[in-house]
Amino acid sequence: MKKKIVSLLLTIAMLTAFSGCGSTQTAADGAAGEDGKAQTAAAAADGETFTVGVCNYVDHASLNQIVDNLEEGLSELGKENGVTFEVKYDNCNADANVMDQIIANFIADDVDLMVGVATPVAMAMQAATEDSGLPVVFAAVSDPVSVKLVDSMEAPGANITGTSDFLDSNAVMNLIFAANPDAKKIGLLYDVGQDSSATPIEDARKYLDEKGVSYVERTGTTADEVALAAEALVADGVDAVFTPTDNTIMNAQLAIYETFADAQIPHYTGADSFALNGAFLGYGVDYAKLGTETAQMVSDILVGGKKPAEMPVRTFDNGTATINTEICEAIGFDLSDIKAKFEPFCTRIEEIKTGEVFE
Repeated sequence: MKKKIVSLLLTIAMLTAFSGCGSTQTAADGAAGEDGKAQTAAAAADGETFTVGVCNYVDHASLNQIVDNLEEGLSELGKENGVTFEVKYDNCNADANVMDQIIANFIADDVDLMVGVATPVAMAMQAATEDSGLPVVFAAVSDPVSVKLVDSMEAPGANITGTSDFLDSNAVMNLIFAANPDAKKIGLLYDVGQDSSATPIEDARKYLDEKGVSYVERTGTTADEVALAAEALVADGVDAVFTPTDNTIMNAQLAIYETFADAQIPHYTGADSFALNGAFLGYGVDYAKLGTETAQMVSDILVGGKKPAEMPVRTFDNGTATINTEICEAIGFDLSDIKAKFEPFCTRIEEIKTGEVFE
């Protein structure tokens, strides 16, 4: 009960002291002026410490890569600016109740800013801070406008902004048919509950409809369901499988990649981390760079005094194709030949071998 009263008093104090968007209070500042955090951060003193609460949605290669590069980026930016970023990190493992508790703990700990890695975490942080104005920076939100995190990509509004891993589905489809112009049936593998998959899957349907190519949709919300969906796609006789930046499928990737490899079915996906975990190809955002850019946005707000409402959401070039060379051989593709076919559709081609984490 005492903890709830203290938390309520802190919230009232914040609402009373600040009137601007994206404003909050630092432990070092005490009460701030009407521009809150933005006003005091602009004159950050040498040796000042900012506390950043980071919540990851689930433990897998893509999101972990973001967190690792976020933390490294903040460490470097802290040294450059003569300040310290103290990171409080936690992982909710896709449990909504745990997620809410982590966010409540961050607020009770009076963090200066929160980072939500993946759409569900970002949405929960937005809901928890819309009254207080505590700054929130999201990472790897594929479609922040459609889920109403921001008003627009250029002018987010309110107290939130961040980085997006938007996927160009048409670009991935182009690669599928560059490798196999005669493909007649494409499998779409995703979790219907993942917001990151909704738009890319719809775009893939439109592309295939216009091309007159049939497709089969298989979905799963758990690792076991994903495994069954993968086996069903093999039985369906698909020529290739497409998966967007879907956290559920990514979490099961190490358990399903051999199913497709043994059937010689190429699995095309929306991130290099899928290829690391055994997919034939990952196409899209460099998650290491996304993590670094997320750190820069955190620094711009806390040290530079920028307001999240006025900071455009950052997007990234989707032109990097990462080929798993082991899987390429297993499914019967010649690496040199496939690279030549992909080159007109990519800005860069990378090679990788199957592993659990990036080295």
